Amino acid sequence: LKYASTLAFPIMLQNLIGTLVNIADTVMLGYVSQTAMSASSLANQYTFILFCLYYGMATGTSVLCAQYWGKGDKKTVETILGLAERISLIISLLFFVISFTMPTAIMKIFTNSPDTIAAGSEYLKVISFSFVFMGFSQIFMSALRSIGKIMLPSVTYIVSLCVNVLCNASFIFGLFGLPKLGVTGVALGTVIARISEVLICLIYSLRSSDVRFRIKYFFTKSDILFQDFIKIATPAVINDVVWSFANSAFAAILGHISDDMVAANAVAVMVVNIGAIACRGFANATTIIVSQELGKDRIDTAREYGKRMLRITFIVSLIGCVVILAIRPMILDFYRDKLTETAIYYLGIFIIMTTWRFVGEGINTCLICGCFRGGGDARFGMIVDTIFMWLVAVPLTFLAAYVFKLPPVWVYFVMTLDEFEKMPVVFIHYFRNKWLTNITRDFE
Repeated sequence: LKYASTLAFPIMLQNLIGTLVNIADTVMLGYVSQTAMSASSLANQYTFILFCLYYGMATGTSVLCAQYWGKGDKKTVETILGLAERISLIISLLFFVISFTMPTAIMKIFTNSPDTIAAGSEYLKVISFSFVFMGFSQIFMSALRSIGKIMLPSVTYIVSLCVNVLCNASFIFGLFGLPKLGVTGVALGTVIARISEVLICLIYSLRSSDVRFRIKYFFTKSDILFQDFIKIATPAVINDVVWSFANSAFAAILGHISDDMVAANAVAVMVVNIGAIACRGFANATTIIVSQELGKDRIDTAREYGKRMLRITFIVSLIGCVVILAIRPMILDFYRDKLTETAIYYLGIFIIMTTWRFVGEGINTCLICGCFRGGGDARFGMIVDTIFMWLVAVPLTFLAAYVFKLPPVWVYFVMTLDEFEKMPVVFIHYFRNKWLTNITRDFE
């Protein structure tokens, strides 16, 4: 429990900082216009897909690094890091080309509002320059967390937060003689913050006596490690991309109902992320703990720790619900003069509805992304999310909105049931214990 807390609290701090960055963006854009806030929210659905790709690759990196670190094989840990960074660079460049050359086409997927499309297109063109830097820092810090080195990621995110908020405020409000760039300024602030993250990672790597990023491993060819990485990372990537595409589909459905729905959902998601910080921190720590124990070949201990982490995650998620409901009146009061009356009405209901969704998300994340992936079983999550998100959750939300033409609030209610629809199958897989596997190899 002590080790879990040591891992979880820095992850919680990092999640808090990430949430504070989103809050700062949303608050400052609220002073610009509701259109700017909606444009940023919808454009970030594209970057969210890329983030899920990074998250999937980071998971593969984390699982393999944690198991080999538990085994005591530092060289293989660094080789995995170099391999993952090479793959992330290729994906980052691909997403950069698409968003920089076709921003308008991307925005038209999520909304038919001309003003929102125009603002979102400018945002996408600028923020696309952050992709390469974001990929590098995400992979590097996931490797450090997997071996229990949690100080650098915490420091990096704190610096990134300060840089991001300062740059955003400067470019939005025209501080220090800089031009007022509105939603484009938010994107530019993000780019500068991502560059600062990479600089910190590189400086740490040059001075570290633990795991370092080495150029020679960036170009090293290892068919066995590549196959192992692909075996874990590919299902994890597909899982997260499927999940992100489903969330993008939800956003598109809401975007074609009204801008009020989009704006209310943007704030509701921001609020629920505050309550989910602790829950997700313990869920992410589960991956590291389970992986390290399996790398040491302690199967029974890994099973017991997985069980304890599930209990902790559930309790913490309930506490998160209380936090969300407690701050709900303050959020509504704060945005009352920034959103339309209809958007405020939606927001009050959406905040309540998102509480039960994130409890389900916390439990499923602990099991699918923590226990199962920690044991090298990323394939199950890919299958279950693909089936339940695209054959159940998205079709039901679409039917509620466009076939049955339910009121917007009921459409949102149907959307928030997605985590509970797959939960029985997830628990059945958990109790079968087939996910408890030591996947390390003896390269010596």
